[in-house]
Amino acid sequence: MLCSMTGFGEARSNGDAISVHAEVRSVNNRHLKVNSRLQDGYGSLEPRCDALVRNKIRRGTIQLTLYVDHEISPDDLKINQTVLLSYHHQISEAASKVAMADDVRMDSSILLLPGVVDEGARKAPDLDEEWPLIEKVVNEALDNLTAMRQEEGAAMAKDMRSNRTLISDQLAEIEKRAPVVVESYQRRLLERLNHLLQKHDLNVDASDVIKEVGIFAERADISEEIVRLQSHLEQFDSILDSKEGAGRKLDFLIQEMFRETNTIGSKANDAEIARHVVEIKSTIERLREMVQNIE
Repeated sequence: MLCSMTGFGEARSNGDAISVHAEVRSVNNRHLKVNSRLQDGYGSLEPRCDALVRNKIRRGTIQLTLYVDHEISPDDLKINQTVLLSYHHQISEAASKVAMADDVRMDSSILLLPGVVDEGARKAPDLDEEWPLIEKVVNEALDNLTAMRQEEGAAMAKDMRSNRTLISDQLAEIEKRAPVVVESYQRRLLERLNHLLQKHDLNVDASDVIKEVGIFAERADISEEIVRLQSHLEQFDSILDSKEGAGRKLDFLIQEMFRETNTIGSKANDAEIARHVVEIKSTIERLREMVQNIE
């Protein structure tokens, strides 16, 4: 199954006094590049997170973002009384200047002001204890990313098969036209010779005509290129059906298809075949663009 290199996946789960949320984004890249964004205190987990990504993803630029929240217990919070009293003093002083009530009462909203509640007493996270939950969530996010990439890959495979059929149809027309090219050349050559013979009263050995036509036929023979291009199309189908990473194989195969098509165009020396060649090259270019986003 084809797998796109672009996608998004996320997952979240709760444990004892901990909540973990992971997001994974991917874009195309010729190789695998992993960028992990971990909050303070979790930087040492980056190699482990990178290993999880590399275990599931072959190609692409992967952006992993990890969020870990802890439940706050009363022991984690301390009220900074100095800051609190300073706020109260300033509020009371301002109230007296604008003729507010003499007694300015404090309610719980004052605790939301910056610096009033100090969370500095919170303990550092126990990474080994938290890792099993983090690992589970990151793997689930990667699985969701893969599912999205596979869904997009299936749509791309359908489009690519449609374009492959267009190439096959054009190639069939070229194969049908190829024998006619030599016959057409022989007819044109005889017409020109007859005209010259009548005009200048000359004689031409028939063997010379046959030899000239044979040289042209050999030079314009595209049967091998047609067979190779047909073989490439069969390989194309096989790769699309494979379960292995197909991106690099398809990229190489498309280069070979383009090369054979160019050779057909340069050897055929025929306007109708040239028109089919242009259509094939245009279709191959569309395939090339799609393949750049295949894992």
